[in-house]
Amino acid sequence: MKVTIIGLGLIGGSIAIDLRAEGFATEITGVDNNEEHVKQAKSRGLCDEILPLNKALKNADLVILAIPVDAVLKTLPLILDQIGPNTTVTDMGSTKAAVAQSIVKHKKRKQYVASHPMAGTEYSGPTAALRGLFLNRTTVICDAAASGARDLRRIDAMYDALGMRKVYMSSTEHDLHAAYISHLSHISSFVLANTVLDKERDVAAIFNLAGGGFESTVRLAKSSPEMWNPIFTQNREHVLNALDDYMTHLENFRSTLKKNKPEQTYKLMSGANSIKRVLQNLSQRLADKPRGVK
Repeated sequence: MKVTIIGLGLIGGSIAIDLRAEGFATEITGVDNNEEHVKQAKSRGLCDEILPLNKALKNADLVILAIPVDAVLKTLPLILDQIGPNTTVTDMGSTKAAVAQSIVKHKKRKQYVASHPMAGTEYSGPTAALRGLFLNRTTVICDAAASGARDLRRIDAMYDALGMRKVYMSSTEHDLHAAYISHLSHISSFVLANTVLDKERDVAAIFNLAGGGFESTVRLAKSSPEMWNPIFTQNREHVLNALDDYMTHLENFRSTLKKNKPEQTYKLMSGANSIKRVLQNLSQRLADKPRGVK
């Protein structure tokens, strides 16, 4: 299959590595406006060639957008305008409702499949791309009824090649759940980093004292603002609701400390421990249907 990947960063580059290794892509064409990314992608051999967008769309069986969600809003309609009837388009964005709405009346809407692979790291750019990033992780396919049967089959096959577990829901449902599961955790990490940096101005002291717990909690604060700011903007309503709920729980915790009620503080922490059971159950379900790298 001839695949064109727009955006050769962590996600786009990792997709290129895996689709080539799995034999899914017979030819990979890249598109990226960042000259440094182009150099890095070429040095790593992520693509067979890197071309301007209009040339990269010609003869492509599958077009994958792995760019920030604000860029997807602008670029997706242009791509649908240019592709032929045999091309399928998908995007990797962390928000779906605004994107889906932007092309809801496009005559080639059925050739687009909205998807979001729930995988990544805090690093960005072609140098961050790695083999097996998506293996045994979950991808969300949204608004399946709005896409053509052939196009859904192609995207299903692509995620099978990446070794991902697929779930299906509407764009609105996706954005609601993503606000709590993904977006809120990034905000918490950004805020924690700013709080510590503001309080502990002696940077050396921070790193001398920082242990594994702090490092794991603040890890996401290293994520790209260029990618995450548009996500928060597009999913603003759901993110604000998630923040309100989070702040309520944070204030409850603060209140138990302020009132010196350790038994209530203990109860809050004990209740939170149940997340371990939830995650163990999820891990077990994934382990029951492993998707190995060939």
